[in-house]
Amino acid sequence: MQGKGNYTAEELEKVAEAAVLKSVRKRQYLTQEGDVAKNHAFVTKGCLRTYSVDEKGVEHILNFAIENYWIGDRESILTGQPSIYNIDAIEDSEVALISREKFDHLCSEVPAFNNMINSILQKSFLVAQDRIHTFISLTAEDKYLRFLEKFPHLNMRVPQSMIASYLGITAETLSRVRKQIVRR
Repeated sequence: MQGKGNYTAEELEKVAEAAVLKSVRKRQYLTQEGDVAKNHAFVTKGCLRTYSVDEKGVEHILNFAIENYWIGDRESILTGQPSIYNIDAIEDSEVALISREKFDHLCSEVPAFNNMINSILQKSFLVAQDRIHTFISLTAEDKYLRFLEKFPHLNMRVPQSMIASYLGITAETLSRVRKQIVRR
């Protein structure tokens, strides 16, 4: 699991027992808009994305998750309300699913797991804060350069149209920005 944890063998066993492994084929949904999310998902292989689709059919990507990242609609899991997001696989993937009840139990019974989750939540907040700042403050070129700097591993795994969606720009704008960067 992502994060540095000092797990005992017994604690690792508890985490493994709580998880259900699931294969998700490329383009297959893990969850769809309107579903109530019931599981936290830890990516053990592959790449998934969380996104919404607006009334014009335009996708808006919230995040990507690759190996050793968590993905899921935390709001839906916590409130029991239907999700406004879709989560699907960009490439053939495998995830470890942990139900809310088992997840909460692990947080209370396995200190290393709880510490890892708190660390991830703190980092996620900082990433979200930086993403908001980037979105409202930077040019399309600067957004793309920041993306390449922060997520170099995604540039070759994720289609450019999805990167554009994540950055809040059109695919055409991203293509123009990439050409300008290459010319320099």
